[in-house]
Amino acid sequence: MSDYLTLRKESSDEFIEKRSRFIGYAKPVTTQEEAMDFINAIRAKHWDATHNVYAYVLRDGQSRRYSDDGEPSGTAGVPVLDVLLKENITDCVVVATRYFGGVLLGAGGLVRAYSHTSKIAVEAAGIMKMSVCSVMSVTCDYNYYGRLSSLIPEYGGITEDTDFGENVTVRFYLPKANEPLFEAKLVDSSFGKFSAVKICEKYAEIE
Repeated sequence: MSDYLTLRKESSDEFIEKRSRFIGYAKPVTTQEEAMDFINAIRAKHWDATHNVYAYVLRDGQSRRYSDDGEPSGTAGVPVLDVLLKENITDCVVVATRYFGGVLLGAGGLVRAYSHTSKIAVEAAGIMKMSVCSVMSVTCDYNYYGRLSSLIPEYGGITEDTDFGENVTVRFYLPKANEPLFEAKLVDSSFGKFSAVKICEKYAEIE
């Protein structure tokens, strides 16, 4: 498991180039099925468009796919895909919709237009880093709870759930690299009274 970059949210943006309307749609996805569902949804929405070009990149199977959707080979799908590869983002899909405006752009013009469409869609969606995190749980008494609640964010942790019973049980996640440092500080600051239980690992965004 290693860190990776992906899109923060689904979004879109558009611009006009020599009377042709280009609309870029971007969305985070994790499977080929999700990617194709999104592509087909945009196709259905813009059934009357001249072209619905797409590209997607997935961590699962290291998949990369693109389609020129009728544009000259190499002038549409590849530029859209290149933006994703240059930004080093994965688990994402971009659809570039074009309504032809009557003026031919030429091969170079098409490459620039589709690259720009992909770029503004990605910028609108935003890029975030997903890090390998350890999901942890600590059960402590109420006297130590205040110290624990400040200790977790000190090591980049984010609290997910807190159960107030006879004792307090806090479930949280933090960067995997910080796990041993946190555990050492927890034991030290509680004089060995409390320790952390590791539940699992997952990917999450850490600010």
